[in-house]
Amino acid sequence: MPGVPDRPITPDTKDWTWVLERPCPECGFDAALFTRASVPDMIRSNAAAWRVVLDRPDAARRPSADRWSPLEYACHVRDVFRLFDERLALMLGEDDPLFANWDQDVTAVEDRYAEQTPATVADGLEAAGAEIAASFAAVQGAQWERVGRRSDGASFTVESFARYFVHDPIHHLWDVERR
Repeated sequence: MPGVPDRPITPDTKDWTWVLERPCPECGFDAALFTRASVPDMIRSNAAAWRVVLDRPDAARRPSADRWSPLEYACHVRDVFRLFDERLALMLGEDDPLFANWDQDVTAVEDRYAEQTPATVADGLEAAGAEIAASFAAVQGAQWERVGRRSDGASFTVESFARYFVHDPIHHLWDVERR
């Protein structure tokens, strides 16, 4: 199948929490500009934009051996939407939950991102985007201050978690547009 990689991508080991403190020099994302109220619309808009990307005839083709294809990025964003929705539910339902580790690179290989069908991924991404957008839209008042933690020690309030989260799909849409 065209676009199926012959080797995995070098894992990204950066701690991206710095995007809460300063703008991303690559995609231009600035967490300080995102309000609580803007998060659901941003998610829905981003999810819709992926369908256009996945309609491209070369969506499954990697631009280089060391970069994911648009299809692989879309699968990742879909799974990020799902994972962050689960984590948001934990933050709202438990006191100071500790999130299980997630290895995005292992998931990409095990779930065969490069071999998935673009139209099916677009449908799943939009559905997952709608779910997490609705979840963030339902957050009210003091819920924005509830906390959760990653195993590496990073701690978030629901509000900082939302701003941290929205960078990922925005950055990855930028990744596929710069090809």
